[in-house]
Amino acid sequence: MTDLNDPSPEREAELNRAQEALFHAFNTLVARPDALLAEQGLSRVHHRILYFVGRHPGLSVNDLLAILGVTKQSLNGPMRQLAGLGYVQAETDARDRRVRRLSLTPAGRELEAALSGDQRARFARVFAELGPADEQAWRRVMARLADRNDIPLT
Repeated sequence: MTDLNDPSPEREAELNRAQEALFHAFNTLVARPDALLAEQGLSRVHHRILYFVGRHPGLSVNDLLAILGVTKQSLNGPMRQLAGLGYVQAETDARDRRVRRLSLTPAGRELEAALSGDQRARFARVFAELGPADEQAWRRVMARLADRNDIPLT
């Protein structure tokens, strides 16, 4: 196991290369969706909303806030835009009238498919090329990087 406190220049260079690879891969992954969004005056936050509402139809606003890790205030504007453009709809929950359930409209499903479809195709192509073992290793790395409790920041 690698020492987390290894101060060597070689280790720092390796970690820098990993960060740069992630940066460049992410930029490539979001370039086409970002361009499609920009045509409509939308941004990456709108894509995230469309993606998660599309994966979880009937999701409550509070559940979406938890998934995205944002405040209600920061979600309000983008949600209003998406609803105004006819991409997202909110309906009152049948059992608890205080809860709003979100879903994509047909136009929202079409936009989300265009945005995420390109990304899914990229993943499919790379995973097919590298094979299941590399895909599983990538999933483990990403899960650990996303774990906010894994390594203390201070």
